[in-house]
Amino acid sequence: MTRTHGTQRSTRTRRSTRATRATRANRTPAAVAPALALALALAAGACGKDGSPPVKGPRPDDLPRYRVATAFRLPDSPTWNRAKRRGHLVVGAKEDQPYLGEKDPANGRYSGFDIEIAKMTAAFLGFGPAAVAFRTIASANRETALQNGQIDYYVGTYTINDNRKKLVGFAGPYYLAGQSLLVRSGEIGIKGPEDLAGKRVCSAAGSTPYQRIEAEYPRADLVAYDTYSICVDNLLTYQVDAVTTDDTILLGYAAKVPEELKVVGTPFSEEPYGIGVPRSDAALRLAVDDAIEANERNGNWKAAYDATLGLSGVPAPRPPAVDRYPAS
Repeated sequence: MTRTHGTQRSTRTRRSTRATRATRANRTPAAVAPALALALALAAGACGKDGSPPVKGPRPDDLPRYRVATAFRLPDSPTWNRAKRRGHLVVGAKEDQPYLGEKDPANGRYSGFDIEIAKMTAAFLGFGPAAVAFRTIASANRETALQNGQIDYYVGTYTINDNRKKLVGFAGPYYLAGQSLLVRSGEIGIKGPEDLAGKRVCSAAGSTPYQRIEAEYPRADLVAYDTYSICVDNLLTYQVDAVTTDDTILLGYAAKVPEELKVVGTPFSEEPYGIGVPRSDAALRLAVDDAIEANERNGNWKAAYDATLGLSGVPAPRPPAVDRYPAS
């Protein structure tokens, strides 16, 4: 399907990286080049990959602490029971999304709003922070990881939609985002998706944003990779013209190097973020719904947002209503 097509393109892009960088470097405006070089130097030192903005996230001391429910039991959930016997939860997450789900290469620690959602949910289910093991799962592999039992649940900008509900269960939503575009700060020709004809646009393979551009803006030249960080690398090094995904993710990248990157236009979709669980485990799904609502009421949700996504300068929105859909 589209993933194969995107993967073929990304392979060609990787093979021609050196030649492309040399060509693009000659086109870089003189006024932009010094700032771009600084951004790349910061990126290389922090992440070890050309172009990636440096790791920048919440300070551990500013994050909320979540009360662990020591008496919690969920006997009807096979997933919860396996985790209890194992002694810890295994939670799927992203590692390259600033302020949402990011892994520090220096110490392996995950941070961000989605990570806090995962922790507060775990505490509600009776698992403290030391009993949560995060595992990076790419967008294209989320359903498989849940179906195969590689993870107990998934928190990582996971848009709820009807097609995915046929494969996995969803608790939530816990946040409502919208698809947008990230471009270089000097870009004046791209203000929205209608301006993408003939432009190289990068997104994650298998993601909803990739599929939407492919279906609704077919004149865009799509490039797919497993992670958005590679897309941002290519944007900073003039190999693509725009990166598209949810505005929350893009605002995080723009906040890291505001002299080089900006988010343009208004969101052109609604992306309700949910917590993915095994489809057959309705007991776990409903318990996670309870966890989301309880943490919204007690202030943990907003405190987690303020310490993570709130650092981008965008105030906390009102959380969306949880959708307790019936089992099918």
